[in-house]
Amino acid sequence: MPGMEAEMLRRANVIKAIAQGNSPVYEGPQGGQYKSAWETDSTSRGGRRRDRAVAYVRNPSYYARWVEYGTERVPAHHVLLRAAQSGGAN
Repeated sequence: MPGMEAEMLRRANVIKAIAQGNSPVYEGPQGGQYKSAWETDSTSRGGRRRDRAVAYVRNPSYYARWVEYGTERVPAHHVLLRAAQSGGAN
């Protein structure tokens, strides 16, 4: 149903906005790149049987996983985890 896909995309956009608000901004030449790179996408062909509406929130920055999960020198920020816990219910 188109309405379900639209609702999933709306929730993904809420999660994206929360993630952008929680994104750290570092000094230097790439400062703000992580924060501005968040993107959303949706499809009606998701799920195991390809019959569900799904939406995705992702950050394509090459260092996004290090920001999310941390390294031995940098603590984890869990930006997407904290944004997803809201569930896009706003």
